[in-house]
Amino acid sequence: MRKSCIHAAYVQTGKSGLAGASMLHAALFTHEQNTGYTMAMNTPNVQKQPINDEPYDVAIIGCGVSGANIARRLAMYRIRVAILEKAADVSFGTSKANSGIVHGGFHHNKKYLKARLELRGNLMFDQLRRELDFPFKRCGIVVAAMHEDEMKSVEQLYTQGVDNGARDIELCSRERLLELEPKLTNDVVGGLYAPGGGIVEPYRFVFALLESAVKNGVQLYTTYKVAAARYEAAFWRISADDGREVRARYAINAAGLFADEVSRIFGGEEFSIKARKGEYFLMDKLSKARPERVIFPAPTPVSKGILVIPTVEGTVLVGPTADDTESKTDYATSTERLEQVLDSGKKMVPSLSRNDVITNFAGLRPFLENDFYIEPSKKTPALVQVAGIQSPGLTASPAIGEYVKDLLKGMGLDLTEKSDFDPLIGERKRAREISPFELDALIAKDPAWGTIVCRCEKVSEAEIIEAIHIGHTTLDGVKYFTRAQMGRCQGGFCAYKIIKIIMRETGLSWHDITKHGGESRLLEAEL
Repeated sequence: MRKSCIHAAYVQTGKSGLAGASMLHAALFTHEQNTGYTMAMNTPNVQKQPINDEPYDVAIIGCGVSGANIARRLAMYRIRVAILEKAADVSFGTSKANSGIVHGGFHHNKKYLKARLELRGNLMFDQLRRELDFPFKRCGIVVAAMHEDEMKSVEQLYTQGVDNGARDIELCSRERLLELEPKLTNDVVGGLYAPGGGIVEPYRFVFALLESAVKNGVQLYTTYKVAAARYEAAFWRISADDGREVRARYAINAAGLFADEVSRIFGGEEFSIKARKGEYFLMDKLSKARPERVIFPAPTPVSKGILVIPTVEGTVLVGPTADDTESKTDYATSTERLEQVLDSGKKMVPSLSRNDVITNFAGLRPFLENDFYIEPSKKTPALVQVAGIQSPGLTASPAIGEYVKDLLKGMGLDLTEKSDFDPLIGERKRAREISPFELDALIAKDPAWGTIVCRCEKVSEAEIIEAIHIGHTTLDGVKYFTRAQMGRCQGGFCAYKIIKIIMRETGLSWHDITKHGGESRLLEAEL
């Protein structure tokens, strides 16, 4: 056994992380060298080894919520499918930092593809939830008007929702709106209620989709940054920047913020994806301001406004802003914009308090004109563009998977359903969700259930180990899979414990531990 004292590198202010602000941790690590574990052990959905020469039918570039839904849909058919994800884990792009809302079908006119896919996607969540066991709740959405002029735009939303076929949408008086959501300010004059809207944990949704896809034969390659592609002999040869190569008959560009760059690599259409930054506050589960329903203000021409959102796991999300930015990697937050977030939120929910804030963060969403761009390329063969998937992309994503499947079929891909497709991944036990008696039974079988690693979110060592064995070997991957580090202390007490467990279970050294892969190392030196 060897002991070493290791300092953690700081996490920059504004990024979702150990404390959402610059901080240093020092922890005493005890670990054995050469444990015999490897990165690939018990990680069927992560491939680091050379790629099989046998070609795939479809290669999907990008594994956010769109890519994952496409993969899971195609897993139902007798074809070979590969996902090429440039990050160290899935859902590390736009999908990890958004509002987590299943929209109600009234914000966009159904002349737009995004509105039609939103309506269809909304209806698909209940069955997906039953099959895949991810956090989802139909809590409903209210739109609150603060004065009579805003009621005009709310009435337009209502008329649009009715025309779209949004379920049970309701135009509300002041009294009705306060009955539906008592946390609203008494200054509200009326609004809209869409009971079909809801909330979802987006990264757990992506993880569940991917697990189902992999269970049914889809292959995931991570840290696969597409650097070149050429079409020859009816196959795409898609090369990564590390020299690996995948061959596939069809390629799907679902690369999110970087879909424009991927299109150029494939010789496809020239378009420009702009990044739109949204800054958020995250508030504690104990906040007295937590509403029962998602609260929207009356919308502006640029965005849907600053929302107050009861997350499916019990916290409160306030935001986002909507600021165009030149950088696709700038996740910094600003004091000025966050002050505006809180001020705007308090106009609707006066009980919002800075004392309840546990972190702030920013997400970037791709912007490409006013609609989704989902169609076969007109410039290059056997390529489907899935680009510009901004709001309501999360809601629409199940329908995007279905839509892309139909496009591929129309392009000539033979789709024969699998008789042995298994839609279920089974329910996962979580220490915070089960009774003391159930937890005692699990501890009797595996003592790791009795060690609570994350006190804020009550996450056991057994859950951390499961996440690692599935393939989540970064701090963020473990966080998104288990919620460890997502509580009040934002990892201040449990991050070093998780690092030790990752090292023990994988054989990685302290130098290899990262926040989200690449150069995001957490530990800077030994003492």
